[in-house]
Amino acid sequence: MAIFIWKGKNRYGDAVGGERVAKSPSELMRALQREQITVFNVKKKPAELKLAFLERQKVPVKDLSVYSRQLSVLIDADLPLIQSLTMLAEQTTNKYFKKVINSVKKDVESGSTLHQAKKKFPKVFDNLYCNLVGSGEESGSLDVMLRRLAEYQEKVVKLRAQVKQAMMYPVAILSFSLVVVIFMMWKIVPIFAGIFSELGADLPLLTKIVMIFSNFVQSYILFIVLGFVGFIFFFRYFKQTKGGRRMIDGALLKMPLFGSMVQKVALSRITRTLATLLTGGVPMLESLKITSSTAGNVVIETRLMNSRTKVSEGSSLTDALKEQGHLPYMFYQMVGVGEATGNLDSMLTKLADFYDQEVETTVGALLSVLEPILLIFVGMLVGGIVISMYLPVFNLIQQF
Repeated sequence: MAIFIWKGKNRYGDAVGGERVAKSPSELMRALQREQITVFNVKKKPAELKLAFLERQKVPVKDLSVYSRQLSVLIDADLPLIQSLTMLAEQTTNKYFKKVINSVKKDVESGSTLHQAKKKFPKVFDNLYCNLVGSGEESGSLDVMLRRLAEYQEKVVKLRAQVKQAMMYPVAILSFSLVVVIFMMWKIVPIFAGIFSELGADLPLLTKIVMIFSNFVQSYILFIVLGFVGFIFFFRYFKQTKGGRRMIDGALLKMPLFGSMVQKVALSRITRTLATLLTGGVPMLESLKITSSTAGNVVIETRLMNSRTKVSEGSSLTDALKEQGHLPYMFYQMVGVGEATGNLDSMLTKLADFYDQEVETTVGALLSVLEPILLIFVGMLVGGIVISMYLPVFNLIQQF
């Protein structure tokens, strides 16, 4: 897909023009002709030099859900689309999002459809969003589709918050304990080591081990910090590679405690996304393709794409999913009932609600289990260092 700049004349003889996303100039011309526009000129938009680090080119899902709900309300109130977009652009506080909405408004004024105008910004409006908006425009139910999108995005925000809650607590505790331990080894333990050396104290084994580690930290503190930062950058790079992402996502699914939560989060995403797309009238194969990209786990994404291939060959969705395996039995049962009764979208919505509740329950259980484990671990780590420093003192007291 590329962005093309076009100029032409509409059926009323007015000069029109703008930018639109298409696979080729010929495809764009056919689309414009269907809109009764006579095209004079079409050319590919030249690449622009953008300094991404100087401009925050990101729109949070929460802001997007508010935008979708407000646009739905405005359209339902019979306000013209251009006026609605103008109002939303004026009230948003995100400068990049304001720029995006104004660009969309400009393209709509030039004769583009709303979903075509939004396709120019795939990082803001993904395939799911554009497909549902396009379906709403074709069926005359744009306000309904936008409301469904807003509800979907609100559920996504809630799910992300629950996952972040489960992951941030152990990461924060472990990171803090690591910083404390390194600081103690770097600054505190050497003070005690100097005192013991002057007094000629007999050091227990635990104290000797701590001293060795302290000497290592003092000698290589710069390399330790650089190594830690380098590991973070390497991990992020490795995760972006195809093999690295598959390895990490596969390991996450097998992790004790966290594996079950990761699978439930993925199932919640794919069931809600697929239900939203099918309710919006998007064809099954296209819905499965879009849904796979929202799974958040490349292993489950691959299984879903393999199922899509089987469905394209004539298999039912239930059989295609069963062939891939590794999913809960209830999942297959509910999908099978939905296909048999012709209510697959509503059944998937119920499944998504169920897995949302399961994620919330799992997060609560995880935190209740992790809290005492982490406290004991940190206590043993820091307490072990403190005890190792006082053992020689006790030995000296006994000598006197």
